[in-house]
Amino acid sequence: MAEACALCGLRFERAQGYFVGAIYVNYAATVILAIGGFFLLWAGFGFSTEAQLAVLVPIVVVFPLWFFRYSRSLWLALEWSLNREP
Repeated sequence: MAEACALCGLRFERAQGYFVGAIYVNYAATVILAIGGFFLLWAGFGFSTEAQLAVLVPIVVVFPLWFFRYSRSLWLALEWSLNREP
């Protein structure tokens, strides 16, 4: 990951452990996806618990790995909108 934005100079890594908040963003998005998927599969399609697990477990394992980069960006954007220090 680059240290700063090439266009505006915004530092990405502000301090040690800065992106711990991104882990919370990633976790929250994964939980929302899992709970939404549960209710969609249960109410919309009538899947059994075993079928829901068969569908949702792979998604819940792969999604956070894919979404981690975007959660870091969302965390940085949230912090930048509240604290615009360079």
